[in-house]
Amino acid sequence: MGCVPSCFRPQHGRSRWRLIAALTGLLLTLPAMPPAYSAAGPWPDPERGGAYMGMGVGKYEGMGAHSDPDPDPPPLHAGQTEGVDVSSYQGDVAWSAVWSSGARWSYTKATEGTSYQNPYFAQQYDGAYGVGMVRGAYHFAAPDSSSGAAQANYFVDHGGRWSADGRTLPGALDIEWNPYGDACYGKSKSGMVAWIRAFLNRYKARTGRNAVIYTATNWWNNCTGGYKGFASTNPLWVARYASTVGELPAGWSTYMMWQYTSSGATVGDRDRFNASVDKLREFAAGRRADD
Repeated sequence: MGCVPSCFRPQHGRSRWRLIAALTGLLLTLPAMPPAYSAAGPWPDPERGGAYMGMGVGKYEGMGAHSDPDPDPPPLHAGQTEGVDVSSYQGDVAWSAVWSSGARWSYTKATEGTSYQNPYFAQQYDGAYGVGMVRGAYHFAAPDSSSGAAQANYFVDHGGRWSADGRTLPGALDIEWNPYGDACYGKSKSGMVAWIRAFLNRYKARTGRNAVIYTATNWWNNCTGGYKGFASTNPLWVARYASTVGELPAGWSTYMMWQYTSSGATVGDRDRFNASVDKLREFAAGRRADD
């Protein structure tokens, strides 16, 4: 069931950017591992703190096949579970409508860098839980502003904690194209790997769980040099706005979550958990061999 227009605040930043992309027609098709990237059109630079999951993907790779305001989703395969991700752009979310649309899990942006907290976090995070969803929090990485360890601490201290209640997912690190400037945040490939490792290690030390890594294949292969070392410990949440998940980042042979559009019905960002609701709850509770 869809949501009436009044259910959500307008996604003003996204709708404006989609319009710009549609008018210019400057969507960029990227090879698997090119030497460098540039923005895929005249995207405005957001203010620090204004980033959301997939913003850099849209800026550097184009909005993709699902740039239509109400695209047809890829087929939901048996055993997959629909989800959403939200940030301050959605404002107060009508979670009952999201539940009615078929979503059974959600991630809410909690923090960015070491200075931004989502002002709608409580309503979004607790509201999803209140309607029966499995929920989690994510951190938008800003590797050019402070260390990975510092940002992991900030995330845990402001919404990124985990509890073994079977309804709370481990925190997710959103590490993607930089929407504010240089695609790889001015870091070398080895420097980026070291930053990510510092974040993941500190998060694990603080919570006892391995964080989920959200990223795009082209970004990962370009900005980490195709590093494979996290695949054995950290579940993958891949961003690709298309009818299939496509090539995965180096090291991962499968994905746990897939963000397949940033312009779907209800809240916009739609995702798939690559297993059943029961497996989703097991993962939330920490009962998986890979975590």
